[in-house]
This record gives sequence, C-alpha cells and structure tokens, in this order.
Amino acid sequence: MTSKYQTEAKGYTMTTVMQEAARCLLCEDAPCSKACPAHTNPAKFIRSVRFRNIKGAAETIRENNALGAICARVCPTERYCESACTRAKIDHPIDIGGIQRYVTDMERKDNMQILHAGKPNGMSVAIIGSGPAGLQAATTLLQKGYAVDIYEKNAKAGGYLTYGIPEYRLPEAIVEYEVQRIVNLGANIKYNTTVGKDVTMADLKSHYNAVIVAIGASEAKTIPMFEYNICTESAISFLARAKESEGHLADLPDNVLVIGGGDVAMDVVTTLKKLGVAHVTDMVYEEFAEFKASKKELAGAQQAGVTIVDGYEPTDVHENKVTFKHRKIDSELTITADKIILAVSQKVNAAGLDIDVQHNEVPFREARFHTKDPKVFATGDIVKGDKTVVYAVQKGKKVAEEIDRVLGGQDND
Repeated sequence: MTSKYQTEAKGYTMTTVMQEAARCLLCEDAPCSKACPAHTNPAKFIRSVRFRNIKGAAETIRENNALGAICARVCPTERYCESACTRAKIDHPIDIGGIQRYVTDMERKDNMQILHAGKPNGMSVAIIGSGPAGLQAATTLLQKGYAVDIYEKNAKAGGYLTYGIPEYRLPEAIVEYEVQRIVNLGANIKYNTTVGKDVTMADLKSHYNAVIVAIGASEAKTIPMFEYNICTESAISFLARAKESEGHLADLPDNVLVIGGGDVAMDVVTTLKKLGVAHVTDMVYEEFAEFKASKKELAGAQQAGVTIVDGYEPTDVHENKVTFKHRKIDSELTITADKIILAVSQKVNAAGLDIDVQHNEVPFREARFHTKDPKVFATGDIVKGDKTVVYAVQKGKKVAEEIDRVLGGQDND
C-alpha cells in the first residue's frame, strides 16, 4: 500500500480541466503571462486547452520551460502568474499550475517529442550541477547547437528536486522524466563526478568553450547554539533521508520541533505528519503577515495538523530543550522535544571551483552571470534573485543566451 508520503494529490481530468480553462477571461494583453518569471505564457497554453489542442499547449510551455512538469507542481503560482490573474477580481484566480500539470502529464502519457537540438555549431559547454538552472541552461544551449556535458557530484540528477522536495509534492518519476528528455536532446551527464576533486576547473576550461557553475546552495545553514547539539538535524539531511527511504524512516519520535518558516520548513513539517509523527511544532521567526512560505504550503501544513507558532526566535538550547523569545512582545516559552530539525536556509559550497562567493552569492563585475574569469559563468541560486525553481529556469535560460552572445554562436532553431 502506498504511504501518504508517496501519494501525490490527484490532478485534473479532461472534463475538469476544460471546466477550469473555461473560467479564463482570455485577456488580450494577459497579465498572467507577464508575471511568469520563465515567460511560459499561461494565457496562450490555456487558450490551446480550451480548443482541446493539448500538444499546442505543451509546445507553448516547453518553448520557455524545459522543466514545465516540475514547475506545474512546485511553483508558488500565487506569487507569480496567479497573483496577476484578472479572474481574481471576480472570484479566484485560474488554477494555472493545475492546468499546466494536466498538459505536461498528457505530454508524458502520449510521449510527445517537442524539443529538438539545433544544428551543431562546433562549440561545447560544461555545466557544473544538474539542478533546475543547470538543466534549463543545458536545454537552451543544446537548442542553439552547443555540445553540453553536465558534471553532477551525486548519483542522480536534479539536485534539490531529487534529494529534497518530498515525493507527495514532486514524484521522483517526474524529475526522471524531465531529465531524460534533456538527455535525449543530447546532454551528457557525468554522474558521481565532483569538480575540484575528480576533475579540476582548469581541466574544464581547457576542454570547453565556456563553463557554467550551477551548484546551487546545497548545504544547510545552522544557528551557532545548535551546531554541536546531538538532538538536532538539518532540514536538508532529514528530507534527503525521507526521500531515499521512500518515507519509511524508523527513527522518528512522537514529538518533533522544527525551527524555520520557509517552504523547506513546510516540507519538513508536512512530511513529518505524513510519516505519522503525532506532535509537530514549528517555531517561526517571522509573524504570519511576513511569512516566507507559499500560502499553499502553509495551508497544507496547517491542514496536516502542524502547530505553528509565529514571531519567536531561539535564545537558548540545552540538548532537547529550547527557549524562545518573542521578537516584539514580552513573551518567552520553552519547548522540550525528542528531536529538533533546523530549516533556516542553505549556503553555497564552492570549494575547488575557483569562483568568488560573497554573502552566499557570486558578485558580478561586468554583467550578470559573468564571474571574474571570462570563461566561467554562474547561474541558479548562487546568483541574485528569487530562489525558486521557476526563477532557476529563468536564470538558466539567460546564462545560456549570454554565453551564446559572448561566443558568437548562432541560434539554429
């Protein structure tokens, strides 16, 4: 029997997706399309759905987003396209993510072949990291005729998509499907290969016309007082273990304290409840009005029965006992838990890559995506901008376009 951790929420059927698409006002100058960071153009693909042209809808999605099936599931649409939806002035926004999921699910079911590589231009690019920005950069470059090798330190591609986002939100089969499409386009992924250890940056620069660093912020940050606490685990570690075990963790107690209020924290607390933890308490620095987590993920955590206490920061910890103080009012509380999980952001580990990282980002000197080395570019979470999958897609496209401009390549579409 499939566990709650492994069960993805049901998507639309042909009947229900047509009903939702029919709510669209077909705006002539659609604000939803302007609000998508990846420029996926929801207005156009929803119009295609209304005419039952599912392949046309898939083509619209894929021409701007190589990870359309992933973004359909994990993109915080209420921040972007749905926040601009004109229909919201009447009742509520169109479920753009849900419609996109239906289209990409049909694309997968019918094995539609939409993306095509460009005519080889004789140039090659190495990409370090196979997270969303790296995968999108690879796709755009392949479409322009470049040869692309991706260097991935893990045994699977996808980065946090594979090793972090819970199965109930993003099934691994969807990530594998998206990656395989990019491999079929011509990307060569070199797994279990760490740049700076198994191969040097100098080697890459000598063999390729350009190198893209797309490593992401893959290591957990901590709070100094918790650094050597034996009762504490990072959110990244916990989510990776949960995914690797397919939701069958044997070491979970009945009382877990989580510290953090972003989407990763919501993934942690909801996963804990789906894995059967009776008491999950989430202590959050921000008050509800300033929450960083998406409204959808916050609502999911609340519906799962998570206790969320906002506005508190930790002031002391002794093993499994943590004291918190409210940021604005005279209030203090102490919580004793069997396990503590920290979900307080991630940091970049650029060891061996010979790039300058300051305050968790690459400081650009001449133009975006250029590093101090004219042959090395950076993209994804290590460059300025939102740290969401859809923004990683945007950054992946832009770095590929910048490389094409610098190298003088020709777009062979």
